[in-house]
Amino acid sequence: MTDENLSGVDASKIRNIVLVGPSNSGKTSLIERLAYATGAIAKMGSVEAGTSLSDSEDIERNQGRSVYLKHIALNHDGYRINLLDTPGYADFVGEVRAGLRAADAALFVIAATDDIDHATAMLWDECTDVGMPRAIVITKSDRDSADVESIIEDCQHLFGAGIAALHLPLHNDDETVAGLIDLISLQVIDYSGEERSARPADPEHVALVQDQRRDLIEGIITESEDETLMERFLAGEDLDPDTLIADLEAAVARGHFYPVLMSAAQPQGFAIVELLDLLTRGLPSPLEHALPGVTAPDGSPRTPLECDPSGPLCAEVIKTVSNPYVGRMSLVRIFSGQLIPDTTLHISGHLSNGRSHTSHDIDERVGALTTGVPQDSAHALRAIAGDIVSVARLAHAETADTLSNVDYPLLIEPWLVPEPQLPIAITAHSFSDDSKFTAALSRLSAEDLTIRIDSGLETGQTILWCMGESHAEVILDRLAKSFGVNIDTEEVVVPLRQTFHTASSGHGRLVKQSGGHGQFAVVDIEVTPLPTGSGVEFVDKVVGGAIPRQYIPAVEKGIREQLALGVAEGHPLVDVRVTITNGKAHGVDSSDMAFATAASLALKDAAAQAGLTLLEPYDHVEVDVPEEFVGSVMSDLSSRRGRVTGSQSADNGRTRISADVPARELTTYAITLRSITHGTAILQREFAHYEAEAI
Repeated sequence: MTDENLSGVDASKIRNIVLVGPSNSGKTSLIERLAYATGAIAKMGSVEAGTSLSDSEDIERNQGRSVYLKHIALNHDGYRINLLDTPGYADFVGEVRAGLRAADAALFVIAATDDIDHATAMLWDECTDVGMPRAIVITKSDRDSADVESIIEDCQHLFGAGIAALHLPLHNDDETVAGLIDLISLQVIDYSGEERSARPADPEHVALVQDQRRDLIEGIITESEDETLMERFLAGEDLDPDTLIADLEAAVARGHFYPVLMSAAQPQGFAIVELLDLLTRGLPSPLEHALPGVTAPDGSPRTPLECDPSGPLCAEVIKTVSNPYVGRMSLVRIFSGQLIPDTTLHISGHLSNGRSHTSHDIDERVGALTTGVPQDSAHALRAIAGDIVSVARLAHAETADTLSNVDYPLLIEPWLVPEPQLPIAITAHSFSDDSKFTAALSRLSAEDLTIRIDSGLETGQTILWCMGESHAEVILDRLAKSFGVNIDTEEVVVPLRQTFHTASSGHGRLVKQSGGHGQFAVVDIEVTPLPTGSGVEFVDKVVGGAIPRQYIPAVEKGIREQLALGVAEGHPLVDVRVTITNGKAHGVDSSDMAFATAASLALKDAAAQAGLTLLEPYDHVEVDVPEEFVGSVMSDLSSRRGRVTGSQSADNGRTRISADVPARELTTYAITLRSITHGTAILQREFAHYEAEAI
């Protein structure tokens, strides 16, 4: 490679585009056709994504779907196009969020043969919330069951105003796709021959598309800076196509206009030229997309970022992949400045949404920079603001970390990371697996922000929190294939509590004598149950010096330690008031240890007389679902002994249901919820309280 920077162009000629859409919509196939058309690959079926692991193809083949964010770069007509291919299955929404963070525009890929699912509509709304420019590609328009016009109408109905087709399909007499009618230039793009050709549309074609063409032009010029265009158009003037194309990019960049294109596998190369034109001339560059906010690592203010190669370096690790053979590779989006290999940078990584990885600040030397262009293994001298590159040898960098200059460290505000909701209890299969167990989990957590690892000191279990069953399968597969760690799963144990059923008193006596100093302590206590959530109270009512003051802290320590250990079945005791009422001491044989032991014996005695009540944890659950699933969700929550505490409707046709549910009923709830809502639910849960187990 002879280019001074990775792309050989400035930021105005870079396009960062994330492809999103449901599984089997054709995202990966579309990228492959684009790569073939631009010469990035020599034959179809040979795309290798720059961020793939060596074992990723096997894992995805086992899954039967894409599960990783992948990056591929294309060079076309002086432009560098960074394409980010995202999984379409809901379990891997974390990969989609990472792709949205790195991109400046989203290309929604929707099959002409399928209905638009709720998950795609939710993702569209998410893009709206963050102001992400969008376009739509309707794939499989050559299939017998394809209905392009209906899909466009569905998009307009579900996604709202601003959606208009740039082209409409042209069919042969046998209803096979022959070409396109360009609604801006009113040309017929003919793909029926060996090569693409263009000619003026026939009068009958022009008459058929007038309504769609009017909607398209109005959508474009509504966002134009030339306020006279609308007046001229309404007056009947036929606006120049070059003027409309120039305003198209501005309309898309502002996030209020969303062009629609067609795609098909046959005829070969169908609409690829038109799609490349849209990517380069219709979607915004990094210069036109808002950048995330930054602070210093300590939270103090920093100057807002600009996409300027001469500015301070600020880049973000979008994805991290680890492999025992090639080490760690980081996919990095550069927002400001220049990234130069073999220089020392500052890496900042802080908690995101109160979790993910631990905070860290460290200086580290950057390795080689590589493109995402297939068959191109050359290294670059530098990469500039606006580009996306792969970086080698960042041993301490984790997904969502910030890279910046050592003398001007920065921290980028975190992107929204969904909370994992499916707990899986895991153990190492053998002793040899156990030796690698912790390190492998740590490396996976550095890669995937949607993983959470909890080490339950109370239950002794290691809990792997995932987004769903498929996500869990991929993680376990990765542990085995990438890290050589075989894992067994077991039923998740939910920690319980106990409390006193009634008030009680207890007597603890420790008398031991064996040559020299013995052990002597007597403690009398009263235990009173308290309301749920009160915790533990300790009261000293000893009078007359029955227990010398210096031993009272030891008595409290003995009681609190025994409460934490429990007195039956190993469940900690909570929601009680323990009052010391009396006791005895010996001038020689009493000690802190003796009184702590006597106090624990007194607590056990009181528990034996009163009887204990088992308490189970309840989580507060909020489920955001489309209105059509409200009844099913409420019914399922009731079947789990949940108490619905409220529901609130929103303007977007969704309802938020609140409920308190026993945690033991929620271990597999994420799986059921996804099934009954077709993947459209948004689940949030947090610990609420303990209460008596229902009999």
